[in-house]
Amino acid sequence: MSRGVGRPLGSGSWPPGLAAGVVVTLQAHVPGDEREARSQARVVADLESLASPFDEDAGPVHVTGSAVVVGRRGIVLHMHKRLHRWLQPGGHLDPGEGPWDAALRESQEETGLLLAHPLGGPRLLHVDVHGAAAGHTHLDLRYLLVAPDREPAPPPGESQEARWFGWDEAAVVADEALLGALRAARLQPEARAGDDAAVVEPRSPRSSGANGRGHGPGTMEMTDHDEG
Repeated sequence: MSRGVGRPLGSGSWPPGLAAGVVVTLQAHVPGDEREARSQARVVADLESLASPFDEDAGPVHVTGSAVVVGRRGIVLHMHKRLHRWLQPGGHLDPGEGPWDAALRESQEETGLLLAHPLGGPRLLHVDVHGAAAGHTHLDLRYLLVAPDREPAPPPGESQEARWFGWDEAAVVADEALLGALRAARLQPEARAGDDAAVVEPRSPRSSGANGRGHGPGTMEMTDHDEG
């Protein structure tokens, strides 16, 4: 998992219009519950006030990107190496990335699958603010990704426990924090259509805020998917 090792403090570079584009998407997003509504408001406020909201080295509060990976067989989860919980893949942003870019890159790294955003571009499903390691606060934006009908094959260094779950099975074994996102993702047409609904685009335009078309309830507790 890329963590920007060796980068000087605050050395990242992001397009100047990225934060404003993400704010537009967040303002159009419909939260599923009060927790998500509070998280949504917090992320908007921090994007408007922080000098470098996408840079993990610039301060303890920063944006992360994670993904709900769906396909014909259901959803791909991985066992977090440190937390020992079934979680969605995701992590910190590399310089220049949008949060949807990080969600795609990290999810491909952690599952070994060639993934894609849905047709029409990145789709925001859920927003959550939670505490993380080293006293950090993650402003986590969660996107839908579509997977081919293949077995996950995580590379060395990543958690080797990554596999497909049926939706009902996932609701039983997943970390409690993931249940709301599962419900939201299950409502998406791609959750039934699988990889027929995808266009493989390794990176999306970074100056865009991406699309916010997720829906459904979601209750997300503290998670930290960036340390494993």
